[in-house]
Amino acid sequence: MSEELVRFLQASLDEEADLARGCDGDDACGQWTAHGHTVDFCHLDLSGFPPTIAQHIALHDPARTLRDIEAKRRVLTRHAHDPWPCDDLRDLAAPYADHPDFPALTRTSRRSKPNARRA
Repeated sequence: MSEELVRFLQASLDEEADLARGCDGDDACGQWTAHGHTVDFCHLDLSGFPPTIAQHIALHDPARTLRDIEAKRRVLTRHAHDPWPCDDLRDLAAPYADHPDFPALTRTSRRSKPNARRA
């Protein structure tokens, strides 16, 4: 099961990296910025967003996305041969739970953790 999850995560990260590179265009700008209701995508400015949405979009620019993917790949490499279940790999996979290729046993085998009691 761990190998299936690793393959799934590698493919998902590859897809995200391809998308990020595709958003960057030919000039490799990579950094998007928000100015009030407008997002500067390096190639054009789009306005009409609520400011918090504009900031959220800008936060996920291609350069930052590619850095995030590389960090996740390093974690994946460190844990790829861990015995199952590896909570770190399942945590990396959690954002993809709605993906049609998400490994079914990952979805159902998540260990439940006891609730922490508050004082």
